[in-house]
Amino acid sequence: MSQHTVIITGATGQLGRQCMKAFKEAGWNTIGTGFSRASGDIRKLDLGDEEAVKKLIKETKPRVLIHTAAERAPDKCANDPSGTQRLNVSATQYLADSCLANDAVMIYISTDYVFPGKEGEAPYSHDSPTSPPNFYGETKLAGEEVVKERGGVVFRVPVLYGETEYMGESAVNTLMDTVWNKAGKPEIEMDAWSIRYPTNTMDVARVLKDVADLYKQGRGSLPEILQFSAEERFTKYEICKIFADVMGLPHQHIKGNAENDPNSTVVRPYDCHLSTQALKDLGIDVSATPFKIWWQKYMGAYKK
Repeated sequence: MSQHTVIITGATGQLGRQCMKAFKEAGWNTIGTGFSRASGDIRKLDLGDEEAVKKLIKETKPRVLIHTAAERAPDKCANDPSGTQRLNVSATQYLADSCLANDAVMIYISTDYVFPGKEGEAPYSHDSPTSPPNFYGETKLAGEEVVKERGGVVFRVPVLYGETEYMGESAVNTLMDTVWNKAGKPEIEMDAWSIRYPTNTMDVARVLKDVADLYKQGRGSLPEILQFSAEERFTKYEICKIFADVMGLPHQHIKGNAENDPNSTVVRPYDCHLSTQALKDLGIDVSATPFKIWWQKYMGAYKK
């Protein structure tokens, strides 16, 4: 049996690195691309360069392409709309066009922020009506439409956490720094209103590999939209309390704010919980790593 090739964009990022590991371990010929941090066996590729994208896909002939590269920080997206549009939409179109022309299955990593997240609406199924609450979600939804029009697959995930090169790679991991650096200092407020379902990148990479195994011969009658999420629900305030416990630090200085901030520059949803039923229907394992246990082990503070 010939070895299948997979291209992973954003291979230097938090999710991309885990995808590289999962696909390599599964025996795929794995090609990673990056830009600012590309080195070693990661190919440097400007996703905004349409000709370079076409050339790579034509030459390597992947069966599957996992598109993890994106601007995913809502505040950064709002502050740089043109740059966000180029990466989240235009680059996605170049990749989708090239995959279609070369008979490759594109799997596009999208977000739960394509949904409005209003109280009482979640969980959202893969075919629930979309209505992004902010510009970040709007660009990711636009990317979804580009991918679906060209026969690709949309794969939605919530906020991610896991192994990082620096804590700022994840909106969850960065809360660890907040707890550590603010211990013993004046009070700080933390969101105790919006609900999140932090999902480990290791689990996402595992599921993506399983999806790729199903879709590598073509999408056929398989779903065009899939969703994966852990089921544990936390606010940022609750996550901070878990981190304080894991590190043996006080958390009395962190105060929960149970109201949505009307003055926030970026509108954030209340609850965008994703249903994983479509994956279950395909027979794919949707189990997820327990949040606190993973952090106890990762921080070397596992308690008996």
